[in-house]
Formats: sequence, C-alpha cells, structure tokens
Amino acid sequence: MTNVLVVDDERDVPDLFQQRFRKEIKSGQIHMEFVYSGSEAIDYLKLHNGEIELILSDINMPGMDGLEMLRQLRQKTELKCPVVIMISAYGDENNYKIAMEYGAEAFLTKPIDFNDLKQRLQQHIQS
Repeated sequence: MTNVLVVDDERDVPDLFQQRFRKEIKSGQIHMEFVYSGSEAIDYLKLHNGEIELILSDINMPGMDGLEMLRQLRQKTELKCPVVIMISAYGDENNYKIAMEYGAEAFLTKPIDFNDLKQRLQQHIQS
C-alpha cells in the first residue's frame, strides 16, 4: 500500500480524490490522508515520520504555500522526505523552476489530468 498525503486548501479536494481513486483505495493499493496547508503537512509528517511515501501538493495556499513546504521538507533532515508532486492552477515557468529546484519529482497543472496522475502513482507503487 502506498500512503499519499494530499495538501490543498480547497475543502472539496478530499471528496474529489476519493472519488477518482475509489478503485485504488478500495483495493488497498493507496491510502490517502488530507491536510489543508503546508504547515499542516509539515506537522503531519513530524507525527507520522516515514509513513507517507508520496505528497501531492497545491502551490497556492494561504499561510505556508506548497513551495515553502517543499523547501522546508528538503531542509529538515530529521524527516524522511517522500516523493513530492506539485500541483498548480498556474503553470508558470517560475513556479515550475522553483519546484524542480526544491526537489519536486513532477509539476502538474489544474485541472488535474487524473489519468496522468494515476499513471504516475502506479509507477511509484510498482517501484
């Protein structure tokens, strides 16, 4: 089972992801947890260090945004840092460049292509 942490301030995201990944969740391939800010993600990872294998994070959120969360994750050597895929409504070159610089594995734009995301998750599950 792959443990995924989804970080997004939109309150309808858990329902959307649970619907789109219903088969994978039901079969036990994926377990998803949801938090609503970068700081909540850092706190969650501190409490569950090493349990999360993949983070799907929005960039634009109030408080700590996704890029700052990613930067802090890469600096906190006490945290086992999972694979991070950044998601943004704004596919601008600057956000992409910063995300890659900070160690994101991929950068997806909204609206999310769930078929593409499922393929990426399957690759992670199989590796």
